[in-house]
Amino acid sequence: MEHLDDTKNENLEERNGQLSEENIQEETSTVDEGISFKNRIDLSELKEGVSLIKEEIGKVIVGQKGMIDMLVASILANGHSLIEGVPGVAKTVSAKLLAKSLNVGFSRIQFTPDLMPSDILGTSIFDMKTSEFEFKKGPIFSNMILIDEINRAPAKTQAALFEVMEERQITIDGTRYEMDLPFIVLATQNPIEQEGTYRLPEAQLDRFLFKIDVDYPNLEEEIEIINREQALQGKLKTNNVKAYLTGEQVSKFQDLVSQIFIETHLVKYIADIIVNTRNNPFLYLGASPRASIAILKSSKAFAAMNGRDFVTPEDIKQAAIPVLQHRVIVTPEREMEGLTSKQIIKQIIEAVEIPR
Repeated sequence: MEHLDDTKNENLEERNGQLSEENIQEETSTVDEGISFKNRIDLSELKEGVSLIKEEIGKVIVGQKGMIDMLVASILANGHSLIEGVPGVAKTVSAKLLAKSLNVGFSRIQFTPDLMPSDILGTSIFDMKTSEFEFKKGPIFSNMILIDEINRAPAKTQAALFEVMEERQITIDGTRYEMDLPFIVLATQNPIEQEGTYRLPEAQLDRFLFKIDVDYPNLEEEIEIINREQALQGKLKTNNVKAYLTGEQVSKFQDLVSQIFIETHLVKYIADIIVNTRNNPFLYLGASPRASIAILKSSKAFAAMNGRDFVTPEDIKQAAIPVLQHRVIVTPEREMEGLTSKQIIKQIIEAVEIPR
């Protein structure tokens, strides 16, 4: 009897073990089915489009990866960019290449001291045949606008851009004209030359999502630039650049970026950074709420470019400096010591605790 009982116990234990393994397998499969690592938003087309744009620009531009990333991010976030650098570092060429890689309307406006607002926006002309005024649209009526040397035009011409950059519309003679979307302004300026220039006011700077600093290439990049120029044999640099994305696709990608998810604690992280700029003793002027919204939009763009449908602290850090450096003012004492807004923003980012 004892032997029979032992056999029953062994069979029972074996059966229980099998049931336990089955239960574990069922639970594991349920967990595996429940956890999905796929994006809730399909970003495959966006990521492929961004790769194609970068590839086309890379045919001409050597290095400058950070600048190209920020230019693409500004388009995805539906924001304007101010590109600053010394002459000859491919500011204008990069903007032109970006426009050429997109199948959208493109206008280039060279700002000069004698440029009038009507030269940008357009003007009403009297038609002798109809005895009525007819509005002739200016070069601002396009999808992508390159403004070269924006700080060379006087204040009234710079002010003509205020409404169109913020609201994507202009008002002439009481009539409102809507811009065709997408509408992106890329402006360049030289930080060194001061003669014959007009400093952009803070209100104008605040309209730009990013201020992108373009540095000199390193030695290897300089050699590559020379070799590429030698290989061209007089041909135009932009001949081989193709347009891949249409205006409709760009607008679609902008809508996708706006849907990128951000956790509540990361929203607070953005707010903490902004509030710290207002309380920092080294800054005379802190960032406005528009800056916090700009960080939110641009961090979503960086997340989408990396194939993610959610924002991480690294995305916010990547967006913070180009968004904030032109929106804050360093105190005169610290400026005389050689301290820059970029250095102070870096200190603020390091001081603010990253949410876990």
